[in-house]
Amino acid sequence: MAFLLRLLRLRYLLFGTAVGGGYAARKKYQEIQDALPDLSWMKEYMPEETVNALSKHLADLANSVSLPDTTNLQDRVRELQEKFANFLSTSSQNQTSDGENINAEEQKSSDGLFTWNKSYKNVQLTSEEQDKLNKAVQLKEHERQEKIHQEMMSIQIKYQREIDRLEKEIKAMKKQILLRRDRNSGGKQRKIKRSLIDMYSEVLDELNDYDTNYNIQDHLPRVIVIGDQSSGKTSVLEMITQARIFPRGAGEMMTRSPVKVTLSEGPYHIATFKDSPKEYDLTKEADLASLRKEIELRMRGSVKDGQTISSEVISLSVKGPGLQRMVLVDLPGIISTETIGMASDTKNSITRLANNYMSNPNAIILCIQDGSVDAERSNVTELVSKMDPHGKRTIFVLTKVDMAEANLHDTDRIQKILDGKLFPMKALGYFAVVTGKGNADDPIDLIQKYEEDFFRNSKLFGDGVFKANQTTTRNLSFAVSDCFWKMVKESVEQQADTFKASRFNLETEWKNSFTKMREQDRDELFEKARGEILDEVVNLSLIPSQQWEDNLTKYLWSQMSNFIFDDVFLTAAQAESVGGFNTTVDVKLQQWAEKELPRQCVNIGHDVLLDEFQGLIEREQKSRSYDPITNDLKMQVVQACRTRHQWDTKALDSLRVIQTQALQDRNVPDKQQWETAAKFMENVIRKELEQQESELNSNINPSSWSKLFTFQGSTIEEKNRQQCVKELQKLLLNRQQLDKTTKHNYTFRSILDYDELTTVKKNLQAQKVDVSNDFISELWQRVYKIHFLKRNLSTCLDCRRFFYYYQKGLSDQGLDCHEVVFFWRLKRMIEITSNAIRQQISNIETRRLEREVKEILDDFNTDETLKANLLKGKRVDLAEELKRVRQVQEKLEEFIVALNTEK
Repeated sequence: MAFLLRLLRLRYLLFGTAVGGGYAARKKYQEIQDALPDLSWMKEYMPEETVNALSKHLADLANSVSLPDTTNLQDRVRELQEKFANFLSTSSQNQTSDGENINAEEQKSSDGLFTWNKSYKNVQLTSEEQDKLNKAVQLKEHERQEKIHQEMMSIQIKYQREIDRLEKEIKAMKKQILLRRDRNSGGKQRKIKRSLIDMYSEVLDELNDYDTNYNIQDHLPRVIVIGDQSSGKTSVLEMITQARIFPRGAGEMMTRSPVKVTLSEGPYHIATFKDSPKEYDLTKEADLASLRKEIELRMRGSVKDGQTISSEVISLSVKGPGLQRMVLVDLPGIISTETIGMASDTKNSITRLANNYMSNPNAIILCIQDGSVDAERSNVTELVSKMDPHGKRTIFVLTKVDMAEANLHDTDRIQKILDGKLFPMKALGYFAVVTGKGNADDPIDLIQKYEEDFFRNSKLFGDGVFKANQTTTRNLSFAVSDCFWKMVKESVEQQADTFKASRFNLETEWKNSFTKMREQDRDELFEKARGEILDEVVNLSLIPSQQWEDNLTKYLWSQMSNFIFDDVFLTAAQAESVGGFNTTVDVKLQQWAEKELPRQCVNIGHDVLLDEFQGLIEREQKSRSYDPITNDLKMQVVQACRTRHQWDTKALDSLRVIQTQALQDRNVPDKQQWETAAKFMENVIRKELEQQESELNSNINPSSWSKLFTFQGSTIEEKNRQQCVKELQKLLLNRQQLDKTTKHNYTFRSILDYDELTTVKKNLQAQKVDVSNDFISELWQRVYKIHFLKRNLSTCLDCRRFFYYYQKGLSDQGLDCHEVVFFWRLKRMIEITSNAIRQQISNIETRRLEREVKEILDDFNTDETLKANLLKGKRVDLAEELKRVRQVQEKLEEFIVALNTEK
């Protein structure tokens, strides 16, 4: 019976092994057939017969490999069971017939019993021998299974090599077909095929540009690549893109901002930035180095002062033969500790950025885990499990498995990781990859070959820890791309409906808030303001010449009046004779004309030009139809023109010549000019006198309104000023009386001598007013100037009809009117200067200003932040959001049409 039991046990063992091995072989064969490339895409580029022939060739190749025939496996097992049952039935019947004849043949039965007993003893085994026999059977069965497994591995490797060869041939055929389509049809059909992912990427770029204030949720799928720092995250991306495109560093943080990489198929392996037409040839090391440098510069440029990372997205497009179409976003690596040089909130900032991207319910999370370190040291798995606890959109990638195999003694941990049994997080799939041998300069081709050789010779692969469909970045790329497009097809129409509803709500809000206004976004308003500003620049040429010269004359005198009165006129008036007066005036004016005057006049011309420009804009703002929303922009343009506009330096030399000649001429030609000069002198002196008296009165007698609002009377200082002014005025009266008696010109002296200062101070002290000498001297300058201006105003009135005496070289009772000649020289110089500057403005500066305004507007147009600050308000924000929603919706609908066409 024991023999029968062992035989039955061995039967089940053999049958189970046969069934399991045959089923596993058939399943593996079916997987290899399913992994053959889909050639349906080629129907758009070449005849259907050619595609069918190529597909048949691949099928014949798959069928040429001999595998165990398992088609009638169940029938064979059933036949074997029936034969074994018949054998057992025959044995039991023989034993029954021997029992019935035992009495008839005792001697035979005794001999038979002895023989059976002997045979039974021979069959009986000790427990030790039975264990040895069981072990021998198990060892033999294990060797048989190992042999079957090795045969399966050799078949799989054979298939894999053939698939790799065919894929290379297909890549070459795709490149040739795409290039041929470019030459024959201008690339139109190719553009439809390769632009599907580009169209989707443009939608994502549009959403990335949205301000955080917009309440539009971006739930469009993209692949979010997240992992611990130095986990091999960027290397996985480079293997998928098949190029070393990212900056590299030895353990330091290199990814400082999100990098969106759009992968698509094309005949050439190139990379371009969204905002730049430059193409980088990824087959050339020089271009790769340049691309890495540019990405690093953009990352560092996006990081604000005092920060370590940025949320600003760098958008990059990579095209090449055989690349899987998808959109990936590389995020900064998760860190455990902030090092020296990092901002204090770097760790939390990285976590917030990662959570923000992973919170998108349609985002595919590519979780990268370093296989060469202990799994318990990982930070990323906890973050991912919180955002996707059920693993419905997570793909787990174990990197550096070559190092893990070399250093790890417990292979069960790796198997548990790849089976999803070590971490609490769940995932759609688990992959093991090798992304290099530790040398950052190794090319991608070498790394791919190293990865394939490793898995082909790996002991863990041979033991079944690594499954074929869970290894290599090539399989990972296929899986991620399939998952990405599946998510896109499931969610994109829902997102389009969301934007459609948002557009309807915004349009309704606009109709209710701005009933009679046309929708104008920020760009449209800017272009409208550009046209209005340039129109005003053109209107500068329509301003009459007399208006230019009048404004220039007014500006010129206002700028030079202080110098004329204080440094020239007052100083020259101290001379005791007309000759001394004229000499002083000539010297002062000559020095002024050679050094400062031309530059001052050029600056005045610059101010007049810009003031007229600003005046035209402000006058336009007063019209009823004017839209005030562009006021800030226009004023900012005017201010920029004041800073940027530079007067033509050639005008300085010509101004210097004509001004020197005008100031040197002291011959008034006719009576009209004499009277005009006298009138000019009267006007400027009267105006200066009013200004000086107003300033003096404001210091000693504050207005009644000021006293009323402050509830205060005159301060002690104001009373001291009043008393001091009275004493100084008494001093001037004393000088006039002294001049009459002594026939001296004490009144003309602008200096307060020591004796006079002492007298004034003592008089004030007698009135209990204690002030300093500087206080008295300061008031004296103003009091004396007022007195001087009054005296010259009287002289001006007396000299109006003095031209006859001037022409004859005579004087009338000591009156020679040399002051009128001085102001005539000034007036003539101002008139000549105004005319010259007006011609400079009309002929040269207006055109230069127009060119500079265009440059400023172009600069403003490229600065989105500045535009947002200058064109703002609810109306602009609503129009801007409405424009963005329309753009996204239209691009999404265009993408959906193209996607359905490709299906």
